[in-house]
Amino acid sequence: MADLGVISLLLGLGLSAYAAIGSVVGQTRGVPALIVSARRSIYLSGAASTAAALALLTAFMQNDFSIEYVHGHSNTVLERGFTLVAFYSGNEGSLLYILMALALMSVAAVIWAPKRFARSLPYTIAVLAGTQAFYYVVLIFFASPFTTFPGEAPLEGLGLNPLLEHPGMYSHPPIIMAGLVGITIPFAYAAGALISGNYGDDWVDIARVSGIVIWGILGLGLLIGAWWAYTILGWGGYWSWDPIENVAFMPWLVMTAFIHSIMVQKRRGMFRMWNVALLNIAFVLAQLGMFINRGGPVVSVHSFASSSLGAIFISFMMVSLVFAFGIFLWRYPQLKSDRTVESFLSREASFLVNNFLLLAVVAVTLWGVVFPVFSDLARDVSVSIAAPYFNRVNGPLLLAVVAIMGVGPLLPWRRTSARSVRSWFVWPTLGGLAVIAGLFASGINEWVAVIAFGVLAFVALAIAEEWWRGTAARHRSGDSWPAAYWNLISGNRPRHGGYIVHLAVLALSIGIIGTQFFDQRVDVSLLPSESAIIDNYRVEFVEITEGARADRITTSARLDIYKINRSEYDLDQSGYFIDTHKYDLRGGSYPGDRAIGSLDPWQGFYPAFNQVSVRSGIRSTPVEDLYLIPSNFNSDGSVALRMSINPLAMWLWISGPIFLLGTVVALWPAPAVERSIATARNRRRAPAPSGAAEKTMSGDQT
Repeated sequence: MADLGVISLLLGLGLSAYAAIGSVVGQTRGVPALIVSARRSIYLSGAASTAAALALLTAFMQNDFSIEYVHGHSNTVLERGFTLVAFYSGNEGSLLYILMALALMSVAAVIWAPKRFARSLPYTIAVLAGTQAFYYVVLIFFASPFTTFPGEAPLEGLGLNPLLEHPGMYSHPPIIMAGLVGITIPFAYAAGALISGNYGDDWVDIARVSGIVIWGILGLGLLIGAWWAYTILGWGGYWSWDPIENVAFMPWLVMTAFIHSIMVQKRRGMFRMWNVALLNIAFVLAQLGMFINRGGPVVSVHSFASSSLGAIFISFMMVSLVFAFGIFLWRYPQLKSDRTVESFLSREASFLVNNFLLLAVVAVTLWGVVFPVFSDLARDVSVSIAAPYFNRVNGPLLLAVVAIMGVGPLLPWRRTSARSVRSWFVWPTLGGLAVIAGLFASGINEWVAVIAFGVLAFVALAIAEEWWRGTAARHRSGDSWPAAYWNLISGNRPRHGGYIVHLAVLALSIGIIGTQFFDQRVDVSLLPSESAIIDNYRVEFVEITEGARADRITTSARLDIYKINRSEYDLDQSGYFIDTHKYDLRGGSYPGDRAIGSLDPWQGFYPAFNQVSVRSGIRSTPVEDLYLIPSNFNSDGSVALRMSINPLAMWLWISGPIFLLGTVVALWPAPAVERSIATARNRRRAPAPSGAAEKTMSGDQT
């Protein structure tokens, strides 16, 4: 398998290099046969990378410990289901996966490129193939996953990192990695158009579609990663602003800005320069993520700290930066839009404000990531930027972004009258104010959270009003109510798919606000049959169960959960909601207690890694999570338990399916008639190849 993998990588390097050079030479020299040959080479490069990946995966399945990478990340007792996780659990294997993902996405990008993009496609192929060639070089010369032991092969491997033996690892790492490297696809479309001198909007549709796909992949990966952290890391959180989380979050924010402003270019012929710049920024930030994850100077629990590839990846990031913005500056004069924003109260202006806010969040996050490096270099003082910095600075900015979500889509293009503003925003505004007043009246004094909930209500009501008016109009035309709503969504899938994604953001925001402002935590130590009370729950420690497997020793705590009537307990309050008083209830429970289930959180000790892995016990409802972590099992038979109430945490995970649904709706292809109409409209809006661009686009495009 090792020889097959090495041969596949060598073939792939040759094919990608030929595709990059051949496509450019064929286009500049006017040799169509060479262009076709280069295009076929990038297809074969995808096949070569897949063959190399299959060779490594087969080695894992066969427990071929003669390969150093297999020996370091697997063993004979590893569950077969985690073989795929072991494949990309290390530096070399993850790089091979990234290469394969990029190569296969490149094949799809070339096949699905529209015919009108033919003049620019060779340069797009060159960008894709050149990026692939970089990864081939790294895998062949600096981080080969097929290096073998010089002597006799070991009989047993070291095994998989215990933290990775989790169902979330089937999806979180591959989705995040595919999302980061996938940003190369829309970037390559834009770069190919600029290099070829294609100043029109022929690249807009395919860049928009590929951008939404990559944005959706990256966003889903971030959510799954948060779920993994919540259930396994044992610190009770889902997001810590860790550098590796941030380097995936920042490109996602930039791509969020891009898929909003690309709609303005598609509809109004504006923001060409802005959209190219956004793709450049996202592409460079993706390379920054690769650098930090591959042994950069920023410490992270997710990074490959032992990697020596930092210098190689930062060099590639700098080359990417010079290449991307070099092309941008070269074609800058031709990127100027033919129109300007006519009014601050317009949809395009709201999108522009939204983009500036998103980039502000990116800037704040980037500074938090790189500041420890600058501090270490300038003052020789090691510092760390913790979550409070990000929360305090980014929190208001992100809340403003959410508010713009409710305002922007309801504003018309070009300009808005005062009458229109009153017509569309009076009910959402009143609803938001009513929520704020109701929460304050109910005794909730966290004014930041209350205002945030009011903003969420405003946005939700704005979306509901848009759907209600559109559905009612179609109903008056003769459609039934279900058909009217379905036809409304189908009539403009990108717009209404975006609304569904906005609902996902609202659900996510509900979970963030609830867990950040109203969580309750307490640490207790319980002997068997003793109980502890937190909020309206009584947690009774029943027994300890121990078990042993070939790779770990597990210790679990059996905990019975009761819902209580607090008025029947004589409790000493030690906090706003939390009561840490401990009761010995061996004789049974107080009247009114209601058994609602049991939880079995556990710890596993892995001798090969000298590491402990924790699995939390979680009872989840739409209102709150009861979250239990066994922090220690004591020699006297007691368990040290961290108990938490995480209000509205389930809404974090509810947002995932809603987000996926909205992305699918936005991408769902329109019927043939709609596509032909849209194509004709876009051709009318495209700028003329000469200086007559202003005449071509002088009409009112509303």
